[in-house]
Amino acid sequence: MCHSTDVIPFRVQFEPGISIFEQAVYAAKKAMIAGQLRPGDVFPSVRALSRELKINPNTAHKIVTHLISEQLLETRPGIGTIVAALPESTSKERTQLLGRQVEALVLEAKRLGIAHQDLVSAVAKHWESLSRDETQLKHQSADGGFKS
Repeated sequence: MCHSTDVIPFRVQFEPGISIFEQAVYAAKKAMIAGQLRPGDVFPSVRALSRELKINPNTAHKIVTHLISEQLLETRPGIGTIVAALPESTSKERTQLLGRQVEALVLEAKRLGIAHQDLVSAVAKHWESLSRDETQLKHQSADGGFKS
């Protein structure tokens, strides 16, 4: 259950020109698909969502109601609102979640005069670097954590 000290389990970076509702729904869906929110996890209450995002309680209610109508959340008596078991997302659906970020990256690369292949190479380099970091973290966790 969410308590007054809980924070929401996903991040919303509000951008001008896009409704708060759309941005919060997008962030919640992204967290579900990315595994930050797993089936059975308690979803923040309308009150917690409103307080933590500093949004109107009516907007918070609209967000929760929308996610329930899309069958991404379900209500359980005595527990509250929880993340529903999600159908497998397709690669295309997961890729679409990055639409805004990819567009921003491409626009910035074009503004800087970066060639297509150079951008692809830079993304691949960062991908490999992050993959190595993840592998190292998994090995450290398996070994009982960080050693000093």
